Amino acid sequence: MRPVPGNLPAELNRFVGRADELAELARLLTRTRLITLVGVGGVGKTRLAVQAARALRPEELRKRYGDGVWLVELSAVRDPGLLDHALLDALRITDHSGRPTREMLHTHLADRRLLLVLDGVEQLVERCAELVRDLLRRCPGLQVLAVGRRPLRLAGERTFPLAPMSDTDARRLFADRADGVAPGGRRLDEHRDAVRELCRRLDGIPLALELAAARLRVLSVEQILRRVDDRFQLLTGGSRGELPRHRTLRTAIGWSHELCTPAERLLWARLSVFAGPFDLEAVEYVCAGPELPAASVLDVLDALVAQSLVVPEETPAGPRYRMLDTVRAYGAQWLEALGDTGRMRRRHRDWYVGLATWCELDWFSPRQAEIAACADSALPNLRAAIELCLETEGEAYLGQYLAGTLWFYWAGCGRLTEGRHWLERVLASADPRDEGLNDETCQDEPRPEKARREGSPHAGSRLKALWVLGHVAILQGDNTAAVGALYECRGEAARTENALALTYAEHRLGCLALLSGDMPRAERLLRAALGGYHELGELNSNVLMGQAELALALVFQGDLDTAVALCADVRDICEDSGERWTRSYALYVHAYAAWARGRLGEARALLAESVAIHHTFNDLVGLVLSMELMALVTAGEGDPAEAAVLQGAATRLWQSVGAPLFGSPAFGAPREQCERRAKDLLGPELYGAHVAEGHALPPAAAVERALAGPRGAGLLPRQLSGGHREMPDRKADRETGLAAGLEKREPAGSPGQIGGEAAG
Repeated sequence: MRPVPGNLPAELNRFVGRADELAELARLLTRTRLITLVGVGGVGKTRLAVQAARALRPEELRKRYGDGVWLVELSAVRDPGLLDHALLDALRITDHSGRPTREMLHTHLADRRLLLVLDGVEQLVERCAELVRDLLRRCPGLQVLAVGRRPLRLAGERTFPLAPMSDTDARRLFADRADGVAPGGRRLDEHRDAVRELCRRLDGIPLALELAAARLRVLSVEQILRRVDDRFQLLTGGSRGELPRHRTLRTAIGWSHELCTPAERLLWARLSVFAGPFDLEAVEYVCAGPELPAASVLDVLDALVAQSLVVPEETPAGPRYRMLDTVRAYGAQWLEALGDTGRMRRRHRDWYVGLATWCELDWFSPRQAEIAACADSALPNLRAAIELCLETEGEAYLGQYLAGTLWFYWAGCGRLTEGRHWLERVLASADPRDEGLNDETCQDEPRPEKARREGSPHAGSRLKALWVLGHVAILQGDNTAAVGALYECRGEAARTENALALTYAEHRLGCLALLSGDMPRAERLLRAALGGYHELGELNSNVLMGQAELALALVFQGDLDTAVALCADVRDICEDSGERWTRSYALYVHAYAAWARGRLGEARALLAESVAIHHTFNDLVGLVLSMELMALVTAGEGDPAEAAVLQGAATRLWQSVGAPLFGSPAFGAPREQCERRAKDLLGPELYGAHVAEGHALPPAAAVERALAGPRGAGLLPRQLSGGHREMPDRKADRETGLAAGLEKREPAGSPGQIGGEAAG
């Protein structure tokens, strides 16, 4: 039986106490669709919410939340426009269609039964309330457990105030964490009165208790109690209107801050600029300086980890660290008091601009999967870096550079929607030094010809953002936006004599022609772009993708030999460099040619590898194309039922990609042939039932089904016989591949004719 999906984090330590609260929360989850768990910072709201979901029995979990329990962390989201994106990310929804993010959420959640745990709703409480109201109205199977410091104030909301721990639970938690710090807990049984008084003084707030327990490495319980008591005496008054428990937590964190060494306090303050998980290298660059040498950063960071002020965690990208929101906020106050916030935010931005640059360069390597994981982990910090560029006068070009440099992440890792969000924002934020770049304005501005021609020193960043936006819009099926961005890029690149940007614009216009079904124009533009890349010495994943796209245009025109030669060259370069993402597209084209020649077994093997790679990178465009062709191959192998299932699965994927098969007759040919064959063999009714079965499969299950192979009782000899001939030699293919891509050749067939099969 499949486990219920979800993304609840692994427990770093044992959950202690709160039995009554868990029971009451479990009761409320059976009675109301919206619960908001409220309480002061550090009281354990998030931990209780996650534990309540995790405590459900497997059979109860499947019955009530068959589509999963999903934690959405909102504490790092400051831009209201990213709130819906945060839900899409947490739910692992990939959508290339260009639809509004809210519409994607409606579509995904409409018929699902799941629990959303929204953590940190106080950051954008009004927008969160509007989002929750909308989703609950439209999605009857949805239940929301919100977590924050104040309620959403919606009709039907049940507020669950979380009080500090009882005396008994507080002592149990302190003892448990003390045992983790110093086995034996420094013989706490001999200090019961001190432990009881310490827990009372700390108001039973879990975060305060954990910070105190971490000090048992160097202090006794009596010493901790005495220091906490002194601190309370100092801050008895507190701020007017401040709740006692807020003062308690502030006092506990402040006391912990006082016990830190100067170096630890300084690093704590500087770490507050990180918006999400961070690694040691980032800390060493951003936070080091004369007062905190880079060589000492690891030891100081380790000391903060030992005091529970920084939390280590394992991620797909490797070891990372994070700070709890309350601890980070305290550090940010100190950084502001030091007058160093602006400088540290700029250093933070510079690091992530450098990280994005390195990731872009290293994308063309065997480390693509690692780069994708690294970008995923860095996303909250990359967002913060772009935001700073937008906030800072005169630095819009840096935001344009950063958003453009992340093209590999937006296009290659299923992040088109968020990429479009940032690209449009940075392009709309004009640098005053870049004003007058448009032809119309330049004609009215008397300036030297060389300056007119070269434009702003940062024009290249804008041009890159423009062609990347055009690429993203193409993949989303928004041809109007794509044409606007690419023509602007091409015009400006020609005027400023930026040959590289001009080549990228022509390449993407060729891609647009390909997906629009204009194969002759696609071939002409793609050949021109490949020639430009060759002259400029440009070689990366984009260049190889252009070669694969040209091969596809040739396949659709019936020129199989040239297409196979081009793809063989791409595959060999990918094998030499370790590149996998572009390789998956070359495999698709190679498989298309193999299918057209009747080599179904070879086509299946090529498509299986292509499907697996696309799934790894969450690239739905490539995945759905390969699934469509796999369905046709399966029909040809004599299993029409399984072919119909795969077609149904592909139909569901197209809903997240955009216009099915881009509205192109060439791309639609495999589907039409598969449907015709499968219907003829199964009959309309049975065919429809199998399509419905496939449509119900989630993407991961659909991929598993595609890779499992045909399930029919036997293959039909008529469909496996004849038409077989050996593929051209791979070595010879490589020798002629690039030349074939640059040389103009007459198409060997008319559009829609592929190897004798009707393709349109």
